[in-house]
Amino acid sequence: MRLFGHRLTVPAAIGMAIVAINIIAAVGAPILAPFPEADVVGDAWADADPTYWLGLDNLGRDIFSRLLFGARMSIGLSLVITCLSFTIGIVTGFAAAIAKGWVDIVLSRTVDLLLAMPTLIFAFVVLSVLGTDIPVLIVTLAILDSVKVFRLARALAMGISAMDYVEVAKVRGEGLWWIITREILPNAMQPLIAEFGLRFTFAFLFVAALSFLGLGIQPPAADWGSMVRDYREVILLDVPAPFYPAGAIAVMTIGVNFVVDWLLNIHATSNGRRA
Repeated sequence: MRLFGHRLTVPAAIGMAIVAINIIAAVGAPILAPFPEADVVGDAWADADPTYWLGLDNLGRDIFSRLLFGARMSIGLSLVITCLSFTIGIVTGFAAAIAKGWVDIVLSRTVDLLLAMPTLIFAFVVLSVLGTDIPVLIVTLAILDSVKVFRLARALAMGISAMDYVEVAKVRGEGLWWIITREILPNAMQPLIAEFGLRFTFAFLFVAALSFLGLGIQPPAADWGSMVRDYREVILLDVPAPFYPAGAIAVMTIGVNFVVDWLLNIHATSNGRRA
């Protein structure tokens, strides 16, 4: 089987299936979930049965319903963070590579400063001071993640901007934005798409980690990291509840990595052919 002109490997097909199922669960959560995410529908830790497919949690809420709504929050939030981080990183990285001079110096030294600080600790400090509202969480994680996108985007743009067609565009008097969107971005798209998958995985796991530590999504909203935190006390009591959100995090991460590996192989093969 081929996709976008390239042979689709078995791991890539599995990864795409996993990602597709999770996206369907996230988008269709209000329709697919048998109960609202915050409703108490029975006794705490009730066993699974035909009504409650995965049983009930510590407050008597339906675990299956919370998993579906958790997919919407975990995946949706990670996607928004990744898109914002890529917008910031690509624009600043390309601008630094094309403008050079003081623009490159200021942006590069700012990125070096952010990279020098441990990401998790920096996020802790910001979220502790500014609060854990979703907009604050999105902007904080997007800025922290954008520095890695900046370095890749700048490296790609440095190589592409040396090409003759970019020099011709500069001679014609084309502006910075035109050169970025018409000349550099189309030629850097493939490695950036692969990097997007890696950055999404990072954001996905980082959001889950923050929620587990109590600085991410706040109750009663459901996300997989906070569900692991809520259920961790019964992990040694023969109650399978903690393994459902933890397994969902692991499976989603594996699926995205399968797709990213395939995209990276495509990029490497294409570069080999050009060489």
